[in-house]
Amino acid sequence: MQVPASFDYERAASVDHALSLLRRHGPEARLIAGGHSLIPMMKLRLAQPEVLIDINDLSDLSYIRIADNRLCIGAMTRHADLLASPLVAEHYPMLVEAEEVIADPIVRNRGSVGGSLCQADPSEDLSAAFAALGASFVVAGEAGRREVQGEDFHLGPYTTAVEADEMLVEVRIPLRPSMGSAYEKLERRAGDWAVAAAAAAIRLEDGVIAEAGIGLSAVNAAHFRSPQAERRLVGNPADQATLAEAASLAGADCNPSADQRGPVDYKRHLVSELTLRALVRAAASANRRI
Repeated sequence: MQVPASFDYERAASVDHALSLLRRHGPEARLIAGGHSLIPMMKLRLAQPEVLIDINDLSDLSYIRIADNRLCIGAMTRHADLLASPLVAEHYPMLVEAEEVIADPIVRNRGSVGGSLCQADPSEDLSAAFAALGASFVVAGEAGRREVQGEDFHLGPYTTAVEADEMLVEVRIPLRPSMGSAYEKLERRAGDWAVAAAAAAIRLEDGVIAEAGIGLSAVNAAHFRSPQAERRLVGNPADQATLAEAASLAGADCNPSADQRGPVDYKRHLVSELTLRALVRAAASANRRI
């Protein structure tokens, strides 16, 4: 039977209280919300925090709202709430598509958006979706709050810009009413980690791509993005040739590893195919929104 190492337990009553507990207990303390990633790692002794700080009472961090022309999502928002949100479906249906293929209802009901992002698993779905949408992340600490741009938030596998005495409190996505988006994922079975996944976001002006975002998951793309594909799209028409070339660049703009899910060449081909599918649907959605 797998049993975690011993640990102490604290329950935070507010963001300030959680931050004070993090400062008091030092870098060996960990925040816990849903715990679907942390608890299994503790059982395997891959993570051995000395203190768990429960933040499930921080209901003021559970919200989805529009402020300052941005879609703002509190870090304690559950996956199920993001999936069911009319605001999210109206502005960025890609997030709904991503949530539909995250794990299972049990995980979606208790798992938090902030927990998934801070876990920084290389195969995490929302990280790729938020990367494509140009999201930024609000981090709270003793000195106050700071906004971290998407390319600066995920530093590598299981590593983010959130320091040991800080916590993620909000995700912000600029509102672009004319932007279309789509998410494509291949998994071996329902609820599994992706073999590969691609997120695409496109905004058109006079038939030309004015903005574009490509997010990739499970294929070791730096910061979950494909900057080469994005550059190929911007300033060009959203025709099949442009989209296909950008998709091919996305396949080259990642560094997948061979494993039981497939060899490297297969995964690169898969990235190109999934990116093309996402781009075609995102472009069609953008046309409808003009």
